[in-house]
Amino acid sequence: MNNIYLTGFMASGKSTLGPILANTIGFDFADVDKEIEKKVEKKVSAIFKDFGEKYFRDLEQEIIKLFSGKHKVVVSLGGGAINSDSNLRLIKKTGILIFLNASSESIYQRLKFKKDRPAFLFEDFENPTKEMFLLKINDLFEARKKYYSQADLTFQTDNISIGKTVDLIVKKLNSIHFIG
Repeated sequence: MNNIYLTGFMASGKSTLGPILANTIGFDFADVDKEIEKKVEKKVSAIFKDFGEKYFRDLEQEIIKLFSGKHKVVVSLGGGAINSDSNLRLIKKTGILIFLNASSESIYQRLKFKKDRPAFLFEDFENPTKEMFLLKINDLFEARKKYYSQADLTFQTDNISIGKTVDLIVKKLNSIHFIG
């Protein structure tokens, strides 16, 4: 059990914080969504559009399984990766799961101009309202909350720098003798 898995809602900081954390503690880094994009040679949003969510989730499970067999890797999971009981069991068996939590407002601020997030493509609206965004964020978060609550550690990413969050994670990992 020596991998670190980062989970959290989209735009909670997993892909940004992950490589910095990995570098700080001397681990490798892997981003599941980026690995899927490399394999299919398409962006996640195009994969969802062209092949559907089930196809994406099957690839996601394959990539998670691949990295779960490696040692000392910080793995950035997609926002919905732990919605699968089999993914969650594998992750918990092979490493520590860290939930990066962000408020709905922070997520909205980070996503409001992004057009590449499948969960936030509003088919009938070119410019969805803030209320539409927040409602969708809250609905998705509620659906995933029972999985996020199974994380071994939780860190709030609102109003805190990435460097400070990495420092807090490293201190906690040291204190529980996971690293160092």
